[in-house]
Amino acid sequence: MNLATLLAEREAEGRPVRVGMIGAGKFGTMFLAQAERQRGLHIVGVCDLNPAAARSNFDLVGWDAARYGADSLDHAAKNGTTHVGDDWQALVAHPAVEIVIECTGNPMAAVTHILTAFRMGKHVINVTVEADAFVGPGFGVKAREAGVIYSMAYGDQPALAADLVDWARTCGFSVVAAGRGHKWLPHYRQSTPDTVWDHWGLTQEQAERGRLNPKMFNAFLDGSKPAIESAAIANVCGLDAPSEGLVFPPGSIDDIPTLARPRSEGGVLERKGMVEVISCLREDGSQIPFDIRKGVWVCFEADTEYLKNCFEEYKVVTDPSGRYMCESRRWHLIGLELAYSVASIGIRGEPTGVATEFRGDVAAISKRALKAGEVLDGEGGYTVSGGLRPAATSVAGGYLPLGLAHNVKLRRDVAEGAAVTWDDVEIDETTDAYRLRKEVESLAATTDAA
Repeated sequence: MNLATLLAEREAEGRPVRVGMIGAGKFGTMFLAQAERQRGLHIVGVCDLNPAAARSNFDLVGWDAARYGADSLDHAAKNGTTHVGDDWQALVAHPAVEIVIECTGNPMAAVTHILTAFRMGKHVINVTVEADAFVGPGFGVKAREAGVIYSMAYGDQPALAADLVDWARTCGFSVVAAGRGHKWLPHYRQSTPDTVWDHWGLTQEQAERGRLNPKMFNAFLDGSKPAIESAAIANVCGLDAPSEGLVFPPGSIDDIPTLARPRSEGGVLERKGMVEVISCLREDGSQIPFDIRKGVWVCFEADTEYLKNCFEEYKVVTDPSGRYMCESRRWHLIGLELAYSVASIGIRGEPTGVATEFRGDVAAISKRALKAGEVLDGEGGYTVSGGLRPAATSVAGGYLPLGLAHNVKLRRDVAEGAAVTWDDVEIDETTDAYRLRKEVESLAATTDAA
């Protein structure tokens, strides 16, 4: 509980935690807004495909131009300022950079950036959870081999959910389920960037003011991002994915103990030890009060009479049986919280979440009937959305992971609602992302065989 104190000590000693960030979009800009006021943290460099846009985002959050105006990484490292450029390889290789933050949102590029950082002996915080969803266990293996730390990003829901699960297990509770909230109705699955703001609850003007990317936000709405983040939670926490995908039961925070229990006891889970997403909307579209739309939760069990009595004595909210309880965090602040990961790695040498198993996977599911020759446009687009599946089912079925379903051409027709398979597409087998994915699938096959 003393990371802020330890960061301040690092500042006083003249040895701040030094980071480099690749990508300066919404998440990265939110981090910049907080890093500007954080002692003990030095952003040596920021790399973006559009440096001018990155500089504009520095201005947007109130940085003095002199602070991000270093003309080289060397000068930035020497003077405590920040260099903005477009050479990510130079940033990753620079000796002053201890931690690389991958913040592009492009899963294909993210895999290359992360593996390169490992080879350079750098710790990595991966904001691009889309990559973690399909090769997260591989990142964990590669980081250990390189002797560095790989971590999910605190502020994003998977790391926050993993924190709650860790809290529950550290306290000695049996975890029954964990997950996040969402705004969900079944027809959102077909949402596209053209319809996202009406469903999301923002005007076009609000979206433009916030420089919000409609394709990225549509990935949340159409179920892709909840599937991606649920896969990450499953693989970090050792929980299972539902066999037919997420159920999205509607409920308030106080309803979670009743919903997140096995079906045999009146809940929605196939069994104990699952991930799930709770919707803030009833089936008729009406809003549920005291919702968990922007937060995370863990459901745990009083598996002795004494624990059940304690729940009763302290008047906590449980399911009707009195056995199941949840702890939650109603809000997450995205990039505004990312410094917690930086401090955890830079000071304690601990990740804020890393996949150790391959239990959940996200398949590309067609939004409509697709024709041979069409090009898939990835998460949040017009052609596919993400569906959470058990990793064993996904690998056995040859499902194409959503993270690799961008800019690939279909070889044959795919029916609406069907999982796209490797055989359905023309895929570039030379990419780092493809090769690491195949290593992860081999690892899963070996684990199943054992």
